[in-house]
Amino acid sequence: MRTRMLALTSAACGAALLGAAALPASATAPGSAIGAGAGAVPGQGPGAAEVDAAGTDATGATAAELLAEVRGCARISKGAYRTDGGSPKSTVPVCDTTDAVFWKADMDIDCDGRRTKVCNRKTDPYFLPETAFQSSRGEPLDSAVLPHVVVPGPGKVWDYRKSGLTGGSVVAVVYRDRVRYGVIGDTGPTGIIGEASYAMAKALGIDPDPSTGGAGSGVTYIAFKNSRVSPIESRERARSRGAELARQFVGR
Repeated sequence: MRTRMLALTSAACGAALLGAAALPASATAPGSAIGAGAGAVPGQGPGAAEVDAAGTDATGATAAELLAEVRGCARISKGAYRTDGGSPKSTVPVCDTTDAVFWKADMDIDCDGRRTKVCNRKTDPYFLPETAFQSSRGEPLDSAVLPHVVVPGPGKVWDYRKSGLTGGSVVAVVYRDRVRYGVIGDTGPTGIIGEASYAMAKALGIDPDPSTGGAGSGVTYIAFKNSRVSPIESRERARSRGAELARQFVGR
């Protein structure tokens, strides 16, 4: 997670900001999705989504349809975000629509949460064994398995909670001709935006390596208001709900 160059304790700080009074009981502390294996949630494993040859979820809106709906920006953030800790300028606003908020940025790789073969201190020098939201079992989310998005911790620029978002809110992520659905699963520094889990990057065809991967630009994040799914670690529920919301978002 390259954005942690500025603050290695961002997730911990985010958890402190997201007190129990502000968050649902199932998403009050660092957490992650349950991995595929014993105790895995149905629909969470590979192949749950219906994907066509172009890499688009066949049950939802196309990348072109979604991008057509987010061409303009009614800015809701008080200013803009940087995309990385070393970025000299803040260039990314958060934009508002009736049913969603969106931003267009890069994608850094979040590997925090449950330790796995691909997400650990050896593969990611900034690895943290926790996420801002927890699984239904009270465990850190599994960034290697669960497609999720990182939002900036509440701050002066924007407070995602005031936009009807929380842990488990459904997000559509668009990259080139691909659309993938996930949830809000973690928080990051208050001044940086543009990050998603190892699993989300992999699903979009982006190099998921937490140290060298990611995308420098061209990623659109659309977070649907008041759309929280439970359990947060269910990939299938996020996909089916996301596809439904995406169709409504584009008017079909």
